[in-house]
Amino acid sequence: MLARGHAMPADHTHADTGCFDAAAQDAVYRAIFTRRDVRSHFLPDPIEDALLARLLMAAHHAPSVGFMQPWNFIVIRDPGRREQVRDLFLAARGEELPHIAEERQALYRKLKLEGISETPLNLVVTCDRSRSRHSPLGRWHNPEMDLYSTVCAVQNFWLAARAEGIGVGWVSILDREALKRLLGIPEHVTPVAYLCVGRVSEFAARPDLERHGWASRLPLADLIMSEVYSGAGEDVLKAAVSTMSDGGKP
Repeated sequence: MLARGHAMPADHTHADTGCFDAAAQDAVYRAIFTRRDVRSHFLPDPIEDALLARLLMAAHHAPSVGFMQPWNFIVIRDPGRREQVRDLFLAARGEELPHIAEERQALYRKLKLEGISETPLNLVVTCDRSRSRHSPLGRWHNPEMDLYSTVCAVQNFWLAARAEGIGVGWVSILDREALKRLLGIPEHVTPVAYLCVGRVSEFAARPDLERHGWASRLPLADLIMSEVYSGAGEDVLKAAVSTMSDGGKP
């Protein structure tokens, strides 16, 4: 276990065969169900390097196909550089707006969609697509698995951040090639996630887009299929999930 202020043990000499106790289970589910894509409520307070190190260590222990570990982490603290990224965001948002349904454009304009300059640091999680070129394990038929593995690192970082009371916002409205030029990212490296990271005054009870009426969470029971795509069945399972709240409890 990676405890506060402690390094990850180099070796694990004893197999861990048991489930977590009830308190630990509750903590894991709480992190999952209260994680938010934070856009506002950021505070200017700095994030200590020891804390950031814990979050990055959690990301680095994500699963990766073929143990390729294709990720890198670009920490961006410089306000001027973050302002340049924000300019890229504003340009990309202007390009995206005409493709939003006309009746939703007014709401789109009102939505707070990034916290690039409000947070003490930004983090770019990249995928080095050349890192596993000599090992096709798990990628021969699915070459995009390095990208999927990197997304697992993003999720690990995000859940660890939530457990530490740190907000994370994923800025997806960016021209990827323009971002690569700005940050000097090589051609063979793909920026997967641009994250705004900072302390927050509060975590919203519901996702912002849900709260603003952009979309609602789909009923899980409607998304479960049996044996084949659109296959009917699993009625007991569907009934079980239908009794659960978004907090994972019946």
